[in-house]
Amino acid sequence: MARATAEMLLGGSVELVGVGIRSGSGPVSDLPSGTQLLTDPTELSATRPDVVAEAASRESVLPWGLAALDVGIDFIVSSTSAFADPEVLDALRVAATNTDAQLQIQPGALGGVDALSAARGMGLDTVEHRVTKPPLAWRGTPAERLCDLAALTEPEVFFSDSAAEAASQFPKNANVAMTTALAGVGPAKTQITLVADPHATTNQHEITASGDFGQLHVTISNKALPGNPKTSAMAALNLVRCIENRASSIVI
Repeated sequence: MARATAEMLLGGSVELVGVGIRSGSGPVSDLPSGTQLLTDPTELSATRPDVVAEAASRESVLPWGLAALDVGIDFIVSSTSAFADPEVLDALRVAATNTDAQLQIQPGALGGVDALSAARGMGLDTVEHRVTKPPLAWRGTPAERLCDLAALTEPEVFFSDSAAEAASQFPKNANVAMTTALAGVGPAKTQITLVADPHATTNQHEITASGDFGQLHVTISNKALPGNPKTSAMAALNLVRCIENRASSIVI
């Protein structure tokens, strides 16, 4: 996802000044000219960025987020499953408040997050989120012990619980659970259903919500990023949009 985002940003109005990777990772051969390779969050401030965008993992959110927010640099989060631990969100919120920086949660693979968040202002009664993906997309997750992914002939619900549990147990596939939860009624009250469908050719998200504002029903079917069936292309596209909006004279 990070690579796809960087490729889409190149040639536009955004300058990529640094790329953070795990310490001990192999060499990066296709780093854009003039871009610094960072292996530790303490190296971040020296690149003097206007914004830092995370597209790595839930484990990277807290250290890199604090490194940015503590010195007043805005921080965009993609791996929202990190917020299944409320202490992570609290720590980043405090850091952002102390330096007047902004912690932004990008919509990821979802559509309609803006409407859900707006509806919260009038009160929400229920929020439900159903995630349907091909069996291949659930490999390498607890779904493998909850159902026989290779033998499925019909859609199978293998998980139905709160957003907090979904994000905790399926961090690489259910980041969207925490995004929906934080936009709406919170991790404990948001109901998440995960489905493996052998007939599915896209990653589908259905969000339904009700409240004094009325009713919301949003469905989006995402194609996966090439080479990564666990990540929707829309997740990278939404991150690109969040970054480019910061340099645009018109924001929609």
